[in-house]
Amino acid sequence: MTERGGSGQGPTAPERKLLKVLAGEAIFPPPIWVMRQAGRYLPEYRATRAEAGGFLDLCYTPRLATEVTLQPIRRYGFDAAILFSDILVIPDALGRKVSFLEGEGPVLEPLPLGEVERLSGEGVVDRLAPVLEAVASIRAALPRETTLLGFCGAPWTVATYMIAGRGTPDQGPARRAALGDPERFGRLIDVLVTASIDYLIAQLRAGADAVQIFDTWAGVLDEASFERWVIEPTKRIVAGIRAAVPGARVIGFPKGAQASLVRFAAETGVDAVGMDWTMPLGFARDAIQPKVAVQGNLDPMRVVTGGRAIDEGVDRILETLGQGRLIFNLGHGITPDADPAHVARLVDRVRAARR
Repeated sequence: MTERGGSGQGPTAPERKLLKVLAGEAIFPPPIWVMRQAGRYLPEYRATRAEAGGFLDLCYTPRLATEVTLQPIRRYGFDAAILFSDILVIPDALGRKVSFLEGEGPVLEPLPLGEVERLSGEGVVDRLAPVLEAVASIRAALPRETTLLGFCGAPWTVATYMIAGRGTPDQGPARRAALGDPERFGRLIDVLVTASIDYLIAQLRAGADAVQIFDTWAGVLDEASFERWVIEPTKRIVAGIRAAVPGARVIGFPKGAQASLVRFAAETGVDAVGMDWTMPLGFARDAIQPKVAVQGNLDPMRVVTGGRAIDEGVDRILETLGQGRLIFNLGHGITPDADPAHVARLVDRVRAARR
């Protein structure tokens, strides 16, 4: 496989605006998609979720995963669809018990560091075959101009859930483990790096045009730990993907990285970085955008509020970042209390923009 970006890349690939930005082109108005665009704020998603039963059942049933991925594309015509799945399918494929409890989020069997040696990444891609089937199905059903994004959770973030068994306010259990026994914690990261490389390569070969690495808990680390557990693993993943799929396009999203995003952009090899809504726009324009494309970073609360809150937020981002390489997005996932009509206003505001 030498074709850039997987089998989703065909003769129509140059028409996909998001891919143009990842390749280095500045486009205005910029392409737009939003994280968690297939989610509980949409009535059609809630209906499909009810049909599936459990959340992982939805992720692992290709027909239903395809349907919910396509729903926001039909409704809003976003420039990208992102595979409907979850960052915790990798620990599930590694044999760790994962469940999703209504109102509580994900719950895992906590992993003592002494059991890390028993983990093996062998067979992860085979166990995630239903997800890869969904990737191929989604690509076949998407409009030709729509980019398909695959994704995985970054090793640090996935490890935080595996160690604690759930999300905590500051992911203290994983931070203590990493500081107290960095050798064993490093072996866990190694397993997750290898599994992530194999999984993302498989997504690209199944039809994804590009992939995103979500590091939701990157912002809780100090500078040295950020280097070791965020930058270095991401760099290894990007290199591993491109060894198999030359020129593959990768977006990195280390939420909460702030000034450390400069080093992340310079050292990991990603084509774009996602930014949360607390990132100062002028800093992003001057320190990050000259290195890579930037993605973000509207506060999701503006979409909940609607009206002028959306308009002012969109305009400020476009005024500051619109001259360079930009993928318009939220600074994190859209929340269940967002009004679908507010999302339509957001898309219209971005697409109606003029320099």
